[in-house]
Amino acid sequence: MPYAWSVKRTEIWFDITMENASSTSQGKFRIIRNESEKRFEPLRNGTPVVNLRLGFPVKIGLFIIVILCAGCRINPQSTDGHTLAVQETKSSMNTPLRFLALGDSYTIGESVAESERWPDQLAEALVAEGIMMEPPEIIARTGWTTGELLDAIGTAQIQPPYQLVSLLIGVNNQYRGYSQEEYRAEFAVLLTQAIDFAGGDPARVLVVSIPDWGVTPYAERFHQETVSREIDAFNKINRQEADRLGVHYVDVTSISRRAEQEAELIAEDGLHPSGKMYSKWIEVILPAAQEALGVGEDR
Repeated sequence: MPYAWSVKRTEIWFDITMENASSTSQGKFRIIRNESEKRFEPLRNGTPVVNLRLGFPVKIGLFIIVILCAGCRINPQSTDGHTLAVQETKSSMNTPLRFLALGDSYTIGESVAESERWPDQLAEALVAEGIMMEPPEIIARTGWTTGELLDAIGTAQIQPPYQLVSLLIGVNNQYRGYSQEEYRAEFAVLLTQAIDFAGGDPARVLVVSIPDWGVTPYAERFHQETVSREIDAFNKINRQEADRLGVHYVDVTSISRRAEQEAELIAEDGLHPSGKMYSKWIEVILPAAQEALGVGEDR
């Protein structure tokens, strides 16, 4: 059963259908646990029904659920009876969390060491915060478009659910002159898949914006203002899709543009971010990742 942790209160919602020889009844139920109180409150369509009669097998099952859910809570955003977030606290986790990163050269870390790639730096930063993490699983390759990432996912041995999934893709669609309409359609499919890989929970997914390679030395042979303008247009699309599906969105484009004045933010190939730039990305990605994992300062 999906669950999350809290100090104060537990609310576990679920649906039950009870049948007998003459009728079938359905209802929503929730278990509420406070520090000073433990009670079971049956509901029908969100309304408490204190006098609802439950058969002995159902009561036994609910009692087992109460025992198993001791010390856990539903995320306050998930107590509507429809969505339950799966969360584990730093103090209670015995199993490292899994992180899947989907993308292109920016995710695979072209021209930097593996330890300098932003997914690896993010995992390391989370571990430094006391969160047990497995090494990130990365499905990414330099040059991939949205379509090529879709093809790769179709043949990859992906084993969900993951507690955190990231998606950063689109620069090669822009570079090759592919249409924005095609990008939107394929990005939407990718984002839906990312949510599926996160156990169906959008709150566990991060969309990272496309960096602006128009400020790099490599782009001097191109019309740099045009590149930057097109990158903004593609980022407008991925932000809209992220908002539509309710996932986290992290803007690293503004950081990438600092490379115009800070040469050390560009790798030796003159195009891709350096490990130092990826470190600056982590400053804005880490809070979103913590929120996705339910371990931010406000949780």
